[in-house]
Amino acid sequence: MFVLGGARSGKSSFALQQGKAKSPRAFLATAEPLDAEMARRIQKHQQSRGRRWTTFEIPTQLAEWFTEQGGNYSSVVVDCLTLWLNNLFREKVRPRQVPSHVRKLLKAIRACPSQVVIVSNELGLGLVPGDAVSREFRDVAGRINQLITAEADEVYFLVSGLPLRLK
Repeated sequence: MFVLGGARSGKSSFALQQGKAKSPRAFLATAEPLDAEMARRIQKHQQSRGRRWTTFEIPTQLAEWFTEQGGNYSSVVVDCLTLWLNNLFREKVRPRQVPSHVRKLLKAIRACPSQVVIVSNELGLGLVPGDAVSREFRDVAGRINQLITAEADEVYFLVSGLPLRLK
């Protein structure tokens, strides 16, 4: 299942609702506490999930986690691909290399027996960014979302907390 939406659209809450039916549950967090504000956001997200979720902080190695540990969980939520992309760029992965990382991730997920819910931001609905780096990031994020959507069994778009099923 793939869950898309803008900032504060309710993506994460919806994904957790979808994933909570099966146990044991894993939450793969791609965010890193690079500053105090992000650390507070991460802490708030952790508290909202509660103890029934086992949290793994996986900034970039998602495919490896699914290969090694995915079979140990009935339900897995990945939150989120946009931060994963940011982390890949910080590790000097070039934009043209990103699709191969996505394909590797999709292959690992398909081999995993778990129910998987992936969260990502839809960045293409706002203003065109004013600088080339931001435009490139937005474009690569859009291509990632298309690759995931093509493989997903279900796709939802969240607007103001309301899910719209696209696929």
